[in-house]
Amino acid sequence: MSPLELALVLGAGVVAGAINTVVGSGSLVTFPLLVALGLSPVAANISSKLGILPGGVSGTWGYRRELRELRHLFGPLLATSAAGGLAGALLLLVLPSETFDAVVPVLIALAGVLVVAQPAIKRWVARRSGDNAPTGPGAPAGAPASGQGGAMADVAPVALSMGLLAGVAAVGVYSGYFGAAQGVMYMAVLGVATHASMQQQNALKNLTALASNGMSALVFVVVASEYVDWLVVALLAGGSLVGGLLGARVARSLSPAVLRGVVALICLAAVVSFVR
Repeated sequence: MSPLELALVLGAGVVAGAINTVVGSGSLVTFPLLVALGLSPVAANISSKLGILPGGVSGTWGYRRELRELRHLFGPLLATSAAGGLAGALLLLVLPSETFDAVVPVLIALAGVLVVAQPAIKRWVARRSGDNAPTGPGAPAGAPASGQGGAMADVAPVALSMGLLAGVAAVGVYSGYFGAAQGVMYMAVLGVATHASMQQQNALKNLTALASNGMSALVFVVVASEYVDWLVVALLAGGSLVGGLLGARVARSLSPAVLRGVVALICLAAVVSFVR
């Protein structure tokens, strides 16, 4: 590679690390660039995934404050996401690339709609819960008072559910297989299946994506190292490490509405890139 191409790869790592921390889809920057520079699609996919992994570490560290109250979820979510990443990586190695091509844009678009519609969905769920919740002396201790559901939703404990685990596992499979816009999908699952705030969702998204990406990266290093361009990986790793920290600082300063808007824009860009 020429010095200019090396600089482009390094810069792409910074941008991808920042985008992944803010919402996800950093591979939409790195993957097309690597293909344009001459790597095969499989080599570009695997090298990109390995290279931007350090950005997931720094981005998760940047969100450590939001993760403190969510430690009870770490074990189940990390195990589920990693298992999905393992399955997805194995699928990438044994299935033709056309298998998911038709459904990927649909999945990304659906995830984007779910993220944008989270407030309406949560209000609907809260109304149904309120209609069915016990009231009076028999009501559970600590239940939010009437009219406070919206205020309490951001501070209430985030519970574990089978729906949450199933959703995280499914996104983990996609993450291990390809992963473009995986952050949007994780945000959609976390938003619909939990009462976490937008910033808590983003923190958990970074953590679960790190688990699925880490597991798939391990598989690729062990059984598909011939596809890895280690110079590209090193450049992307250095850039994404810096980008992850920068992205965390930016994302944590965004309001829920703005963060949701950024997710929608990234989702739209991802869909357009797949269908054009």
